[in-house]
Amino acid sequence: MSFNSIYDVSGSAMRAQVMRLDTIASNLANADTAASTEAGAYRALKPVFAALYKQTTEQQSLAAEVQMMGITSSSRPVEQRYEPNNPLANADGYVFYSNVNVLEEMADMMSASRSYQTSVEVMGRVSSMQQSVLRLGQQ
Repeated sequence: MSFNSIYDVSGSAMRAQVMRLDTIASNLANADTAASTEAGAYRALKPVFAALYKQTTEQQSLAAEVQMMGITSSSRPVEQRYEPNNPLANADGYVFYSNVNVLEEMADMMSASRSYQTSVEVMGRVSSMQQSVLRLGQQ
């Protein structure tokens, strides 16, 4: 695998983790939002990714990049609370809150951050290898 392919794979992984962190930030920002209807309640966003395999001509090596397929809403039911004094309460006295699980989002955030850091480390090591190859060529 060429150095450029490694950069492409790591770069696509970093872009995927940034998208993941963006959706997590949106979910955490809306974790406690309330709505007067179930349909109006915020639903957690989840990014969808796919591996895009590319076969290179040099020695028939295979590389996989991460491709963003879209963003879906969580199918988890929204939380319904009986709060008759809340101005958003419906006729039955219920208020609907988002279906964001804060603990799950925090775990996802740590995972995405670590994956991003790993990709940065891979790029740093590839850069170091390239510099070593250049130094060998000068001797």
